[in-house]
Amino acid sequence: MWIATVGNIDWPSKPGLPVATQQAELRALLDTARRANLNAVLLQIRTGCDALYPSALEPWSEYLTGRMGQGPNPPWDPLAFAVAEAHARGLELHAWLNPLRARYSQALSPVAPRHVRRTRPDLVVAYGKFLWLDPGLAESRDLTLKVVADVVRRYDIDGLHIDDYFYPYPEKSALGVPLPFPDDRSWAAYRGAGGKLARPDWRRENVNTLVRAMNTTVHREKPGVKFGISPFGIWRPGFPEGIQGMDQFEVLHADARQWIRDGLADYFAPQLYWTARQAGHRFSRLLAWWASENTARRHLWPGLNAADIGKGRNAAEILWQAGQIGPRTGSSGSILWNASALHANRDGLATRLVQGPFAQRALVPASPWLGSQAPAPPVIEEAHGGRGPVTVG
Repeated sequence: MWIATVGNIDWPSKPGLPVATQQAELRALLDTARRANLNAVLLQIRTGCDALYPSALEPWSEYLTGRMGQGPNPPWDPLAFAVAEAHARGLELHAWLNPLRARYSQALSPVAPRHVRRTRPDLVVAYGKFLWLDPGLAESRDLTLKVVADVVRRYDIDGLHIDDYFYPYPEKSALGVPLPFPDDRSWAAYRGAGGKLARPDWRRENVNTLVRAMNTTVHREKPGVKFGISPFGIWRPGFPEGIQGMDQFEVLHADARQWIRDGLADYFAPQLYWTARQAGHRFSRLLAWWASENTARRHLWPGLNAADIGKGRNAAEILWQAGQIGPRTGSSGSILWNASALHANRDGLATRLVQGPFAQRALVPASPWLGSQAPAPPVIEEAHGGRGPVTVG
């Protein structure tokens, strides 16, 4: 399941809580995952060039303490804590970050002095209510890659995950007029240096360059750590035939079909947030299409929208979708959006999952392309706890 920190969607429940309360809330979410027989959680650690962990590169997130740049008191490391607590429950911990968003719309505090808006304003553009790193600037991409390398190097995470925010979703003015993304400066620099691509192709190549580099960076730091992407669930309208919806290829400049064909991530979790009743973007047809494009044979773990239970959707829809996962559909897992829906057991979701498709805990699927060498056998030493030897089973 995804644990979202932006806007305090899932955790912490509100900013500025005592450290003990934050830790208790995070433990409770991990307990929920364990009881539901999940085997991994994806914790959002970077919402907009900030950090929910101690970082020399970016300021503390305001969603933790209520003020960007202000660290927790007493000091603690939420990411190290999450890794240890997840592993103690037999859960993988994937660190989830937003690669290009620089500031979320629901700001709680002033921008901190160490935030990129202050330190490198030349990399940041305003678009609608958000700030963004300009993907057309190599230094923007390098900033994100430094963060990725730092997190993978310092923490015992099992995966590094990014979502669907590349070039942003379209914004409109107060009058309802579509706003163009303000990358004239980087576009002019590209053309001035002799660039030949059309502007949409140039934007897609900027994103492709970042995705390729993230994949390389993760595996250079630790070959066994998985890199995952959760793109928008529709690549382009008409793929497959009859599918309607936003064109991420043209709008987000995300060529997710090329990524999955080339195996540029270890797992893909397209956000298939629609139901069987929505003919224009039907879950089963989209899942089959993504599986058909997965020629590199990477993991396909579609995202399921449990957050909408009670908003025109019920738990039975999620149970049916989870039940579709398996060799027949070319998929080997699913990811639930979001942790709060599962934790609240909306419409009995958690209870019904463990009575149905999640009745047995599953091992994390193997990733043989990351290496086939088995780890060394564990070494168990006898310890004494004051009442004789401790038995290790």
